[in-house]
Amino acid sequence: MPAIGIDLGTSNSCVAVYRNGQTHIIQNDQGSRLTPSLVQFTEHDRLIGDAAKSSLSSDFEDTIYQIKRLIGRTYDDPVVQDDIKTLGYKVINDKNKPLVRVSYKKKVKSFTPEAISAMILESLKQTAEDFMGKPVTDAIITVPAHFNDAQRSATRDAGKIAGLNVLRMINEPTAAAIAYGIETKEKQNILIFDLGGGTFDVTIVNIEDNIFDVKATGGDTHLGGNDFDNRLTDYFIKEFNKANKCDMSEDKHALSRLRVQCEIIKKQLSSGTSAKLNIDGLYKGKDLKSTIMRVKFEELNSDLFKNTIKIVKKTLSDAGMKAKNISKVVLVGGSTRIPKIQQLLKKHFEGKILSKTINVDEAVAYGAGVLAAKLSGDTEIMSDVKEIDLRDVLPLSVGWRSRGDRMNIVLRKNTKIPITDTDLTPATTVDNQTKATFYIYEGERACVKHNHLLGSFSLHNIPPKPKNQEKFSLCFAIDESGILTVSARNTSSGEENQIVISNNRGRLSAKEIDQMREEAEKFRKEDEEFKARNKARNILEDYVYAIKHSVDNPDFQGKMSEQHKINIFEKCTEILNWAKIQEDPEIDECEKKKIELKNLCRPIFAKLPGGEAHLQTL
Repeated sequence: MPAIGIDLGTSNSCVAVYRNGQTHIIQNDQGSRLTPSLVQFTEHDRLIGDAAKSSLSSDFEDTIYQIKRLIGRTYDDPVVQDDIKTLGYKVINDKNKPLVRVSYKKKVKSFTPEAISAMILESLKQTAEDFMGKPVTDAIITVPAHFNDAQRSATRDAGKIAGLNVLRMINEPTAAAIAYGIETKEKQNILIFDLGGGTFDVTIVNIEDNIFDVKATGGDTHLGGNDFDNRLTDYFIKEFNKANKCDMSEDKHALSRLRVQCEIIKKQLSSGTSAKLNIDGLYKGKDLKSTIMRVKFEELNSDLFKNTIKIVKKTLSDAGMKAKNISKVVLVGGSTRIPKIQQLLKKHFEGKILSKTINVDEAVAYGAGVLAAKLSGDTEIMSDVKEIDLRDVLPLSVGWRSRGDRMNIVLRKNTKIPITDTDLTPATTVDNQTKATFYIYEGERACVKHNHLLGSFSLHNIPPKPKNQEKFSLCFAIDESGILTVSARNTSSGEENQIVISNNRGRLSAKEIDQMREEAEKFRKEDEEFKARNKARNILEDYVYAIKHSVDNPDFQGKMSEQHKINIFEKCTEILNWAKIQEDPEIDECEKKKIELKNLCRPIFAKLPGGEAHLQTL
């Protein structure tokens, strides 16, 4: 069975498959190789991708975008709280999990980030199935290198909801390295600079004889093109408010229209030195007309641009390398088209040519498609694909909280994965202790309060003894997808417990995933039924207009009575008005209306030369 590679992006997503000895980036039903990561809910149906994006500025409250920035996070996460201020749709708190709230088919509904992501994944799955002409189940899904455990597991849950068997999750820059390295046998150190719509990753990979050995990774899961858009938006808000002595910041409709235009302005400034902004009636009937220079855009985002280079330097240091040790700097992600970004990179790498031979928007999906072919066990794949040996690393250190809120690191950042290691130092901290709770963190700081709490679990029935006499073994295991499992065992009693860390802190339960899969199936059927009804309505309307045009056919002029013409036109008008009022009529109702018109027309056309044959062609 074929397996596909999916790049589930913040702004755009992409799907690839290895077929007939080469990797194909698959076009969607709009003929585009990129699918905008948006879902829109309407009174009648659900739109995904290009159709949803086209309505973003007008129906911002029910169009969900940038959902990747919410997935795997808690509602009280400061990042989520900051994002809520810029999102046009409503985000609510459900037991400290962020849910998006929309109006769908005239009802208020709430969805988890996993469910929305699953809708995008399902659309990509359908795109692949249409291309290959067969069902697709197995998939590789890419994630930012610095996605934490909860974000990775939430992404895997989204895949399950979409009906996918996620063979593995792979870091986005590592996938891009495969795309660039699969064609060469020479030994080289590649630095992947991956700056997309919402995340930024830097990964250094040593490639030799199809062995992809990740040396170090760095990045920021909340840095990308969306942040550059926000800086532009804030700039124009201030300019507009100052010129008109008002405050448009609370008008979500105006803000949504402005953000859509700011994304366009950003792209224009990548090819030109200036761009014009013109939005009629933006706020209280007042227009926004302005011009911005590229140099101003660079000034607004100067700290963000410079931060990418800081991360590059830190990643080189972690890999024990200098800029001169890098054979090739590869650009990945749409935001790498920004001239200032390329200028800063060239300066740091002393004029080295930046590689972008593979479309920067497609390289990640391309590499995922190659790995999917290898893991699927496809017997027809080329030998160079079969021989791929991928050695990825842990993006963040993980450990546990000991006395004094100290971070005890068990697995260090940039450790090769998969890996299992055990810490035998934990012990009881008070006399007669019968229960021990272990708090698991990820991060690089010495004090746990500066790191990220992944979850906690407890051991019970510990024999009561003086402190430090009862010992525990803590086993940390990370699989190929970067998912962490921690288990604890009391060495004297044998009592043990474990936690798949992301099961904690709001991850979906197996029951919730099953419920969402059922709901996804329901949505799929509803979408198919709507398309079928819409097709039936279009067929009816086309038939009505064809009949109207036939009445005016020159071949029938003077051969049809005026009363018959009036009767036909009246029936046509009646049916068109009915279709307009119904909006979403049932298929059988459309068919009945078509039969009514055909029965009216048949005896009339039968009296015309060639009329009956003409009617049969409609």
